[in-house]
Amino acid sequence: MRVMYIHQYYLTPEEGGAIRSYHLSQGMAAAGLKVEMITAHNGQNYTIRWDGKVKVHLLPVPYDNRYNTLQRLWSFYSFVRKAKSLIGKEDQDLPDLLYITSTPLSTGEIGIWAKRKWGVPYVFEVRDLWPEAPIQVKNIRSRLLKNCLYRWEYKIYKEAVEMVALSPGIQKYIRGLLPEKCVSMVPNFSDTGSFNKKERNSSDRDFKAQPMTFMYAGAIGYVNGLQQFLELAEQAKHHHKNWRFRLMGNGNRLDDLKREAKARKLDKLEFLPFGDKKKVKELMNEADLAYISFLPLPVLAHSSPNKFFDALAMGMPVIVNFKGWIWDLVKGNGIGYYHDCSNHESLIAAIESLEKSPEKWDEMSRRARQLAETSFEKQTMVSRILDILEGCKSSLASGSPGFVS
Repeated sequence: MRVMYIHQYYLTPEEGGAIRSYHLSQGMAAAGLKVEMITAHNGQNYTIRWDGKVKVHLLPVPYDNRYNTLQRLWSFYSFVRKAKSLIGKEDQDLPDLLYITSTPLSTGEIGIWAKRKWGVPYVFEVRDLWPEAPIQVKNIRSRLLKNCLYRWEYKIYKEAVEMVALSPGIQKYIRGLLPEKCVSMVPNFSDTGSFNKKERNSSDRDFKAQPMTFMYAGAIGYVNGLQQFLELAEQAKHHHKNWRFRLMGNGNRLDDLKREAKARKLDKLEFLPFGDKKKVKELMNEADLAYISFLPLPVLAHSSPNKFFDALAMGMPVIVNFKGWIWDLVKGNGIGYYHDCSNHESLIAAIESLEKSPEKWDEMSRRARQLAETSFEKQTMVSRILDILEGCKSSLASGSPGFVS
């Protein structure tokens, strides 16, 4: 079966960032599927490269996370237009199936077009709830605009032959819209082979010589709510703690956070440049607690943040500052703490207790790694996707309804 995988922001481990699509496409190819990736890059020309057995089409569609709304919309539109053109040029060798991942939601337009024009079905993967996320983040009030966006979302979901949700909340939301639709939950995963649990003996640790270290690695945008990370660093300073705070990544809020950290004289807060997966692992090896952060908006509680699953693989206890299924996992498995941003004192006290009883860290570390291995191991998630595609392949062979325009 020939699968055309569409992801506007496809990345490799060497590039860093969210690499779910890299691992899924590699898993598809390893299982014998013929996989081609359509993505975008900031180069001037269309080009092709091979990532192992995966043929990658790189469309010249510039994007930067510092873009304003109009620039982003133009990038989304340009990608859809160029992806359609590319698929249309290959009408002698059309794919059997499209595997399309959001965000942005606009990638779904490629699926609708291919289904109606060529009779090619598509699986649609929902990473974040669009348009609900921008509606809540941007506080969009226009009823007309919201209704148009919701209708667009509904159409993309309805036309898909199957749906993949990255969290239980997203799965529940889609089932509420389309009760008859098959919606599989395949969250982000822990690469337990690459991110190995660090071994250490905490019982004789000197916390003055080796201070407690907090690390955030990921996107640095408005929705990530990293103001709270700075506030925690400031509260630690007020309590005369020698704790270190490390922030790694890139985004449109980075410069603002740097200015604010300087104004607050947060000398224990260090900004690190964006790095690949190897660099992230190195920094995690030097840290004690992973900080997972989002604004306290209902829609963001359904997120499936990559760095949470990386932390599990590393056996790192975590701190989260938002409620939802991730906090439920943290609390239920005893692998970290909740940062109540209206009450920093409770978290400060919890970390002080951890310093006094470092064996607690060892136990949380063990549980985090165990959760990664038993519930979120990479190959298990890849196998779930392959099962979905195998079901689509069987339906294609039998000519089941829904596979023709």
